[in-house]
Amino acid sequence: MRITLGLIQGRAFPSPAESLAWHTERIRAAAADGAKIIVLQELFLTPYFCRSEDPAWFDASEPIPGPTTDTLGNVAKELGVVIVASLFERRAAGLYHNTAAVIDADGRYLGKYRKMHIPEDPGFHEKFYFTPGDLPYRTWETRHGRIGVLICWDQWYPEAARLTALSGADILVYPTAIGWLPSEKAELGIAQHNAWETVQRGHAVANGCYVAAINRVGTEGETEFWGQSFVADPYGQIVTRASVDREENVLVECDLGLVESFRRIWPFFRDRRIETYGGITRRFLDETV
Repeated sequence: MRITLGLIQGRAFPSPAESLAWHTERIRAAAADGAKIIVLQELFLTPYFCRSEDPAWFDASEPIPGPTTDTLGNVAKELGVVIVASLFERRAAGLYHNTAAVIDADGRYLGKYRKMHIPEDPGFHEKFYFTPGDLPYRTWETRHGRIGVLICWDQWYPEAARLTALSGADILVYPTAIGWLPSEKAELGIAQHNAWETVQRGHAVANGCYVAAINRVGTEGETEFWGQSFVADPYGQIVTRASVDREENVLVECDLGLVESFRRIWPFFRDRRIETYGGITRRFLDETV
């Protein structure tokens, strides 16, 4: 089975309405070019507001399912495509999540994934806004394939990729917002990007699946988002990579039969020694415990 994956790499817009309109047109264009699963960048409706701590941004949150998933559901049904959309979820007063909604090709809302790993770094003050996710790592059986969804900072954790792949995913998608700070770029910029891409290519190999990261572009405040959305195949090879600074649709055909054949030749799931992994649930394996 072959399926075309579409990644929408964009920048921030002045308002959620403008962003939704722009992304809807991009979704239509990707579908016209053959995309069947279309994934949007992290928090696609807004600027990356976590650059600072400002309670006013809580007003930008919304329930999921809610108005945006309803709108995207109509688009998905019209075009016959699966859409993964990252949104700022309002669960209750004072309780918010960084959440991705999954919408099937018939317009049905299938469910959501709440970002598990929440960073706190200069320019990335997500702990102020988001409660860590409390839903399982899981796979969605969509019309166009089995996809697992993780979000940005989750990219660095092999446990998250493994558990999602073990739930049946052939494709792992990561809506993302990551970039350089001017104080670090000259010395560490190349190394930071290399680490980000390499760890995800490793997830593809270790789990015998496709991995797709969808980043944003443009400069917001001091943060220069580095774009370079990409797809890696089960061998960890980069199938396609977007530009550093342009808004663009990235389309790539994924041969899901390769997932099956790779896992037969490299049976990592078969050879896992699960009885030896108990320590993974501990914070650190120090000698005093």
